[in-house]
Amino acid sequence: MTVLVAYGTTGGSTGEIAGWIAAELRAAGLPVDLMPAGEVADVAEYRALVLGSAVYAMGWHSGVRQFARRFAGRFAGRPVWLFSSGPLDTSADDGSLPPGRHAVEAMRELPAREHVTFGGRITSEAHGWIGHLAGQLAREGHAGDFRNPERVRAWARGIAAEISRAGRSGASDEHRAVGVVDQLAADRAQQGARDDAEAAIADDDQLRGV
Repeated sequence: MTVLVAYGTTGGSTGEIAGWIAAELRAAGLPVDLMPAGEVADVAEYRALVLGSAVYAMGWHSGVRQFARRFAGRFAGRPVWLFSSGPLDTSADDGSLPPGRHAVEAMRELPAREHVTFGGRITSEAHGWIGHLAGQLAREGHAGDFRNPERVRAWARGIAAEISRAGRSGASDEHRAVGVVDQLAADRAQQGARDDAEAAIADDDQLRGV
């Protein structure tokens, strides 16, 4: 089954992070669907989820918040990882940052096994309200790209390893289950053959008047 990597982004930065994650999962041999969270119609076909959002003043991207509410409980028994992208400094790399309110809600609703925060990016090339904010931050010396691609990719490789281990364990369990069923069938066949042989002997004895 496929891994879903879904994200919410306005300026494209978080979408790039999601793309780095998807690339690592694919490099590990896992099939991946990469798409904006708001475009996901159903999740039944996915074996695992990586969900990420840009972080703004009001919290997570609205499309990601809606995804978490829409599919609450639908990933029970399947692994889920969350990430946020936002800090415009090195704080995300300097230490573990606590998840924001919307991330905490998503961890409970989906539920998720882990959340991590990555640095964000904002530049003067941005448009709309993001561009206005970028200009203000640039004047204050805070604009720039604070993402760490290698940290993102290393995290994704860890996820790929976990999914692959779970897949091998599941395949082993299935193989053992099939072996048990085959053995039971063989035992039943042997018992049936013994019963038939005993019945044939009984019939022969009856015919001979024993």
